[in-house]
Amino acid sequence: MEKRDYYEVLGVGREADAAAFKRAYRKLALKYHPDRNPGSKEAEDKFKEASEAYSILSDPEKRRTYDQFGHAGLSGNGGFNASDFPDIFGDLFGDLFGSGQRGRQGRRRGEDLQYQLDLDFEEAVFGCSKELRIPRIDRCDECEGSGCEPGTTKVRCRPCGGRGQIHVQQGFFAMSRTCSQCRGTGQIIAHPCTACRGEGLRQVQRKRRVDIPAGVDEGNRMRLAGEGNVGPNGGPRGDVYVLVHVREHDVFERDQSDLHCTVQINVAQAALGGRVRIPTLGGDRVHSVRPGTQPGARLRLRGEGIPRLRGGRRGDLYAHIEVEIPKKLNRDQRALFERLGKALDGESRSSDGSLFGKFRHGRK
Repeated sequence: MEKRDYYEVLGVGREADAAAFKRAYRKLALKYHPDRNPGSKEAEDKFKEASEAYSILSDPEKRRTYDQFGHAGLSGNGGFNASDFPDIFGDLFGDLFGSGQRGRQGRRRGEDLQYQLDLDFEEAVFGCSKELRIPRIDRCDECEGSGCEPGTTKVRCRPCGGRGQIHVQQGFFAMSRTCSQCRGTGQIIAHPCTACRGEGLRQVQRKRRVDIPAGVDEGNRMRLAGEGNVGPNGGPRGDVYVLVHVREHDVFERDQSDLHCTVQINVAQAALGGRVRIPTLGGDRVHSVRPGTQPGARLRLRGEGIPRLRGGRRGDLYAHIEVEIPKKLNRDQRALFERLGKALDGESRSSDGSLFGKFRHGRK
C-alpha cells in the first residue's frame, strides 16, 4: 500500500515549522491513541502513521531528504524505525549503559524496542518514578546462550570442515557458497538445549525502574540504552525507546509549559468585580476580578504552569472567564433584574435622545 505524504498525514503545509509539527502530532495522537479507541485497527494504523510522519518531519536532516526525494530517499522507504525518532531528552539514560552500538566483529546489534508509558497528568507535570516491564529477547539461562544442552558443546560442521563455506569447482571456475548446514558458522549443535530448542534465546520480561523528569509531554521519547533485544550470536543489545502518553486532565488543558482552565463567575461579579477562586496545580488561589469584566476575558497567574523540561522558570496559568447567566430566578431576583433592566434601558433612551434622536427626527 502506497504511503501518504507526511505533510498530508499531519495536516500541515510544507512551510510549517517544528512547533507546528508537534502541535499537529499531539492532536492526532490524542485522537487516535489506542487507549481512546480500544479494538480499532483503523485508529491504531492512523496513530502509527502519524508517529512515523512526525519522526521524519521533526528531524531537519530527514525532512530535507524527504522534501527532495520523497519516501524513496529514506532508509527502509521511510518505514518506522525506533532509532530514527528524535530523542527529546538526548541521551538522558544512555550514559548508564553505554550506547551499545559496537560489538565484536560478526556479531550484529540487537533490535531496538518501543515501549509505551502511560502517565497521569500530575505525574507528567511533577515527575515520578516508574517501574517498566519490558518484554524482550534475552540469552537462555539454561545454556547461557550457546544453544547446547548443558554439559555439551558445539561440534565442527562436517560438510564444510568447519570453514563455513562450501567450495564448488566447475571447469575453470571455482565458486564458494555459505554452508547450509551450519549457516556459515563452521559449527553445529549436536544436542540442542531443551529449554530454548537450540536457539540460545528466550522471551523474558525485564523490570527496570526509571525516573521521569518533571515537565514531560505527550509524544516525548526517552532512550534506554542497552535495554533492547540481545544481538544474534552474542551481539550487543539494542535500545528501548519509551514513548510518553499523558492522560487528559478534567480541569486543565496544556499548551507546552502553560496551563489553561475555565472559571465561571456570576453577572454581579462580572459587573461589580470581586474576588474569585482559581484552581491551580497547588490548590485554589484567590484572584481579583475587575468591575466590567467581559465574557472571554482571561486572568494570568505567573509561574503557576508546568516546569520546563530543560529547566528555567515555570510556565503560566491562564483562567478564561465565563459569565454564568441564571436559568431560573426567584421573585426577589426577578424584581432586581427588572429594576436593573429599566435603569439600563433608561440610560439607553437618554443616550438615544441626545445623540441619535437628531438623526431619527431630522436636524433642526
